[in-house]
Amino acid sequence: MAGGKMRKEKPSRAAGSNKQYQGGISFHKSKGQHILKNPLLVDTIVQKSGIKSTDIILEIGPGTGNLTKKLLEAGKSVIAVELDPRMVLELTRRFQGTPFSNQLKVIQGDVLKVDLPYFDICVANIPYQISSPLTFKLLAHRPVFRCAVIMFQREFAMRLVAQPGDNLYCRLSVNTQLLSRISHLLKVGKNNFRPPPKVDSSVVRIEPRKPLPPVNFKEWDGLIRLCFNRKNKTLGSVFRQKSVLSLLEKNYETLQALKGSSEDMAGEMDVSELGDTSEDMSMEIDDRNDDEMEVEEDDDAGGDGSDFKAKIIGILKQGDFEEKRSSKLTQVDFLYLLSLFNKAGIHFS
Repeated sequence: MAGGKMRKEKPSRAAGSNKQYQGGISFHKSKGQHILKNPLLVDTIVQKSGIKSTDIILEIGPGTGNLTKKLLEAGKSVIAVELDPRMVLELTRRFQGTPFSNQLKVIQGDVLKVDLPYFDICVANIPYQISSPLTFKLLAHRPVFRCAVIMFQREFAMRLVAQPGDNLYCRLSVNTQLLSRISHLLKVGKNNFRPPPKVDSSVVRIEPRKPLPPVNFKEWDGLIRLCFNRKNKTLGSVFRQKSVLSLLEKNYETLQALKGSSEDMAGEMDVSELGDTSEDMSMEIDDRNDDEMEVEEDDDAGGDGSDFKAKIIGILKQGDFEEKRSSKLTQVDFLYLLSLFNKAGIHFS
């Protein structure tokens, strides 16, 4: 939740270390409830959002409505989704009897579970624990909105905008950039919030691609998961692993037996499912450990599947991918790699 000027009531001294009060309402850091207290920063966010007077705006976690007021002033109407019933009541009271009362619709519920109505733009300071699933839920929303301007934990934001070769470039970077254009707008220090979170934040602009790239997302996600399991290993080493060869060979044999197509094998996949990126926030394994694992996996990968292994390595060599690493590959590279595998009857699911 976000806001502008704080009300003048003093915080209660009875508040615990995990609670701070505004207007008699306690805020819980454990629930991601941090009020943006810098009014100039709120104005900057609204300005950078590029809101039009005809826009229907989606706000997630409005809290007591400080940012909501600015959004109502800028756009046509605001749809506010709030989980906490206390905040819903406060929000309703704040705008009741004002010129904005007919422009505001409040939906009480979990934003990850509710069906979102039509909106043109999303502007929000969200609980950081829902960053990944919410991002992909928005990108899966139809009809496609114009853009979303969202406050994220800084590291998450930096992963969203990371480019090939950057330390934070990961599966999250690849998947979100496949579906959208992402730009970093501004950094926000932790002291701009009440209560202050433990980390700094960043505001990011997300513009969904129209139309989406012509790719089977289940196939795509299978490939990207595999490649970024050890992003600093060469692709030759990744695809020589016994577990990887076994999985791909099983898929290959199943498809050959069915005499089906890639659609039969992979099926449909909702874009929102790409948001299962919890592993992206874990610490990266260093190159030395990766090199040690390469030797172990190469030794294990021989045996009865040597013909299939040769087929896989041949595909990598065809596209000049054998010595390349996922951490350095672009969207175009991954799309080309997927097409080479699919043409050879190799599928990911």
